[in-house]
Amino acid sequence: MIKNLVILESPSKAKTIKKILGPNYKIEACVGHVRDLPKSQLGVDTESDFEPKYITIRGKGDILANLRKLAKTAKRIYLATDPDREGEAISWHLMHALKLDEKNTERITFNEITKNAVKKSLKEARPIDMDLVDAQQARRVLDRIVGYRISPLLWKKVRKGLSAGRVQSVVLKLICEREEEIELFNPEEYWTLEAKLGKFNARYHAADNDKFELRTEADVQAVLKKIGKSDFTVREVKEGTRTRKPPAPFTTSTLQQEASRLFGYAPSRTMRIAQHLYEGVDVAGEGAVGLVTYIRTDSPRISDDAYADAISHITGSYGKAYLPAERPQYKTRGRAQDAHEAIRPTAAMRTPDALKASLTGEQHKLYKLIWERFIGSQMAPAVYSTLSVKLEAKKVAWRASGSLLKFDGYLAVYHKNEDAEKDVKIPTLKVGESIKPNEFLPAQHFTQPPPRFSEGSMVRTMEDLGIGRPGTFAQTIMTLLARGYVTKESKVLYPTELGEIVNEIMTDYFNDIVDTEFTARMEDELDRVELGEMEWKKVLRGFYPTLAEKIKAAEELIGDIEVKDEVTDIPCENCGRLMVVKFGRFGKFLACPGFPDCRNAKPILEEAGVACPVCSGKVVIKKSKKGRTYYGCDAYPDCDFISWNLPTGEHCPQCKKGYLMIKGRKKRVVACSECKYTTDAPEEEA
Repeated sequence: MIKNLVILESPSKAKTIKKILGPNYKIEACVGHVRDLPKSQLGVDTESDFEPKYITIRGKGDILANLRKLAKTAKRIYLATDPDREGEAISWHLMHALKLDEKNTERITFNEITKNAVKKSLKEARPIDMDLVDAQQARRVLDRIVGYRISPLLWKKVRKGLSAGRVQSVVLKLICEREEEIELFNPEEYWTLEAKLGKFNARYHAADNDKFELRTEADVQAVLKKIGKSDFTVREVKEGTRTRKPPAPFTTSTLQQEASRLFGYAPSRTMRIAQHLYEGVDVAGEGAVGLVTYIRTDSPRISDDAYADAISHITGSYGKAYLPAERPQYKTRGRAQDAHEAIRPTAAMRTPDALKASLTGEQHKLYKLIWERFIGSQMAPAVYSTLSVKLEAKKVAWRASGSLLKFDGYLAVYHKNEDAEKDVKIPTLKVGESIKPNEFLPAQHFTQPPPRFSEGSMVRTMEDLGIGRPGTFAQTIMTLLARGYVTKESKVLYPTELGEIVNEIMTDYFNDIVDTEFTARMEDELDRVELGEMEWKKVLRGFYPTLAEKIKAAEELIGDIEVKDEVTDIPCENCGRLMVVKFGRFGKFLACPGFPDCRNAKPILEEAGVACPVCSGKVVIKKSKKGRTYYGCDAYPDCDFISWNLPTGEHCPQCKKGYLMIKGRKKRVVACSECKYTTDAPEEEA
């Protein structure tokens, strides 16, 4: 007989919680959702008030059979899935799939996987929150209807394998609109002018009390002619101080943005690493430990216990001078649900340096970022002394300003690129003092178009516009890339021809779905369902009739559209035709355009960025049949170089025969393929 059965999603999370709860609790994982709408059909009865049809997900039969067996002998069952809409829905599906009795089944949630949080959740066990479940059902059914009603239209009119989505179509529209804005942009010329005055520079501000813009070189020459060889006179000197407040602790979107900016991580990679840190990592001397709080949140608030923990660490490590005068308060953004705390370390004492040996390189990077941001957010502001100077020469006004860091405050911990403000020193000046200019520094500029979206800036835009939820941002961008609607080059997103065609169809025939305000309103309605203020099927009743009419009209009005395949410069080995880029279920691949006469096809290989150590060809990244990454030469079969480890492109300085490669997961080293030579990997390689 089992005393207590705890069911959660993740096996790695189960390992961490098992250590906390001990032998009186049997911990089992359902490995995500166990029931869902069928893939082969809509799975929603639009004629019977949008009743969903749920089936057991393929491959989950054995897991459910085992859970049923355990549930029959358990005195008490706790459903401990993630503390959000999705987690609540998984618990609800488990109740139905396992036919659990409500009398001995309860729901528990915790924001962090620590001993205190988990044990507290058992004391606060509750029934399943049907408002949360209904909010998830509404979103799932809504997305299913959009995808399964519009996608067949795209298959019929454009080509098979395409898809439309309620959120992804809006994001695609934003990317296409930005590209059009860049193409239509006309740059305008403008100039800046600085005067070198001894040890500091002053910039041109205005002429004859009129803020005359310097549009051309002639404008600059007119200002210089007016000044002639006149000295500059100091008209005003103002000293002051300026404080710079620390940024808020991370939310899901700000973590994705910062990891993208600092490390170049895609949002999906950031979330994968963060998930491991949340579920638990084996720490030397402690075992499996959850290192960060729940990673899907749109709130920057922290608990009283977390605040006390941060203050204790700041006092002990930096001194009382680094404590803020009062507890920092950070506002949530417009549509934030504020259901969870910010992303923070579960214990301030676990510093990044203390955990370095227990974490992989990417885990340590992300944990360090989260830890420093959290500790910095609870520290005193940085303080700068400032000096602003107004000067004049022949009724031409000039400005100079400087600042010096007086007290580093939170910058002692969190000093990322945007926070690294350089000191600009201006010598002591007196009103009425004359200064002779050494030289003038005119510079020509042109206005720039808005930048293309990176994955990080797209996440920021989605959050600002209220499109989707924090946990879906990364998946939405991944879907657009996988469908071939968008491509990523030099870390920025470009629409493909296929993406522009799909966007044109969606914009012309389904303008409501791709309207950002409409999508944001839908998110608000889903939030109202979660709060119990709106019935979930009411959202669908107001949406579906209009969609059905638009689909019917689009089927009649849209003609067949041909999308030409992208032609490469790679000849087919069989017939000599230039191969084209195709899209399959696993992404892009190369195929011969002579199909079906010639069926030659091969994967598109990603270059590793180093030369082959055998023939000086290019090393490319490949996948084995079991999905394991390995490295080979693009000249195969003429060159048979192959390695499980990434070569550096250099030969061993010791034996002169082998080639150097990057080895290891937690501790990265450069090693020789032939002898025992090793050395620490450079920071960027690690």
